[in-house]
This record gives sequence, structure tokens and C-alpha cells, in this order.
Amino acid sequence: MKSFVFLSGLFLFTISANAQTGYSGNVLDSFDKKYLEGVTVSIKDKASVLTNSRGYFSIQGNLGDTLQLSFPGFYEQHIVLTAERFLLVQLQDRARLLPTFQVNAEPYRFRFKDGKLYFAENETESEKSLSQQVSLGTGTSDGSGGIVIYGPISYFSKRNTQLRRYAERLDWIKRRQGYLEVIDSDSIRTELMTAYFITREEWDEMIIRFNEFHLQHEFMDWPKERVYASLKEFIRIEAMLRD
Repeated sequence: MKSFVFLSGLFLFTISANAQTGYSGNVLDSFDKKYLEGVTVSIKDKASVLTNSRGYFSIQGNLGDTLQLSFPGFYEQHIVLTAERFLLVQLQDRARLLPTFQVNAEPYRFRFKDGKLYFAENETESEKSLSQQVSLGTGTSDGSGGIVIYGPISYFSKRNTQLRRYAERLDWIKRRQGYLEVIDSDSIRTELMTAYFITREEWDEMIIRFNEFHLQHEFMDWPKERVYASLKEFIRIEAMLRD
């Protein structure tokens, strides 16, 4: 009897030890603390997922497994899984560890510092003493094209530009949230189409003209109520002119 109890306990312990646990978390850029989308989060020979637009991931693993996080341009990180089920991980951008570069292309000068490329116009004398120079060339064989920067600097500057544009796009969408809530609302569309006897084709044409009329500000920072009132008045006038 004692042997049976011992074996049963050992069996249950083995199952418990091998049972997978859900691990989740967020991945950030260690420099600006922004969420990183598209980071590959994996456990060797078991599973692999990508972080979403909020840097979030969820994956199944066991205690003692090694979680691997990789993202182009960032240092890969390995984390041994413990009882802590939520992880806040920061990845280090390789570009920010590069030395400062001076790029001389008369009549312009550029600097590459902390992973960014910018004009070097008003630097102090101490800043002009840089650790390394980089080579330049032209975009075409006849020398008529633009300046091309060779080496690792070109990759990192392009990548940072893409990340900045992506962040700007997210901010633009966020600031137009009130507009999107109105335009994407089926109930508001049905309400106004019914009230003013508008067909779906007429509705689409009116929305285009509505957007063109407000093109200068694009409804930036407009609350939902303001967008709705403006759209309702615009549709009323359009319907009246149509009749």
C-alpha cells in the first residue's frame, strides 16, 4: 500500500513538473521605452511567436526552459524561465553602441550618434574630435546621383527612419480616433442614410467630399461628438442640395 501511494505521488509530481505554463509579457526598446512589434519570442524546439503592436507576447513553456528574444538590429536576449509568469523585457539597440561617426561631404557634414544620422552644423570643438570616419560615394556610376553612405551606418540609419515613420503613423491614427469611431460606425451610417434617404453609393460619394472639405486639418484631435455633429450637418446640406 505504501509503495502504491509513493508511486502515485511520484507519477503526479512528474506530470506536474512536465506541465507547460503560460508565460506572457511586453518587449521594450531599452533606450526610449517604446514597445517593439515583430520581436521573435521562442523556446528552442517548442514554440515561437511574434510580439504585437503593444510589444505583447504569450507563449507556453516549462520551468527551466530558455526564452529567446530576437529582433533585427537589436542584441539577442536569453531568459531562463522561473516561477515569474509575466516578463517585462528590454532589448538593446546595436546602433546605439556604435561610436560617433563624422561624415564629410562638402559642403555638408553629417554626424552619426546614438543610432541617428543628422546634420553637424553647430557642434563644439570637442564634438568635432570624433573616433572614426566613414566613406562616401554617389548614387550612380556617373556621379550624378545622391550621396550614399557605406558600411553598417547605412543599415541602422534606414532602420531608425522606418521605426520613426511607423511611430508617427501610430500617433496620427491615435489623434484621429474620434473621426474613425464615427466613420467606421455602422449604426451612424444607417441612421443618417435613413434620415436623409441616401443610397450607399451616394453615402460613399458624400464621405469623400466630407473628407476633402476637412483635408486641411484631417480631424486631428477632434472628439467623436464634434465629428458626428459636423458630419450630420454636412450630410443634411448635401441632401438638401441634391433635392
